[in-house]
Amino acid sequence: MHRLTVVVCWVLVAAATVALPFSATAAAGTASAQEKAALGSFQAMLDGLGKRDKAVMMAQFLPRGTATLMREGKPVQLSLEELADKISKSGTEPIEERIHDALVRVDGNVAIVWAPFELLVNGKVEHCGRDVANLVQVDGRWLIAAIVDNSRDECGKKK
Repeated sequence: MHRLTVVVCWVLVAAATVALPFSATAAAGTASAQEKAALGSFQAMLDGLGKRDKAVMMAQFLPRGTATLMREGKPVQLSLEELADKISKSGTEPIEERIHDALVRVDGNVAIVWAPFELLVNGKVEHCGRDVANLVQVDGRWLIAAIVDNSRDECGKKK
């Protein structure tokens, strides 16, 4: 009887070992779609930033969301609406914020985007740093609840 129990246990372990990668892959496929959707919301906000379009940026923000911008080692805190207002009135030269190598994590209806960025003004890198955005899913849409970033002038090819 004991030998039969050991054999059954080994069969169950082997079956679980074979099945686990398939269930993890299926879960990752679902998460991947959600990760893309969360990142898409953040990218849409950056597209609005590039156009200095407050309405486009605001469409991606959770009302009463916040921004904390680390500047010269000190936090500058704004509402996301104040941030969008500041960007929309900041000048006329072309701007673009490019992110790359984004790390996106989703757990149900919360997500985080962590990405290096370069801010270009007139096509030239003005500064770079790291964006961190917290997002929440409301009525099927990913909205940015908070943004934190840092900034530096010494921008190499890869940070």
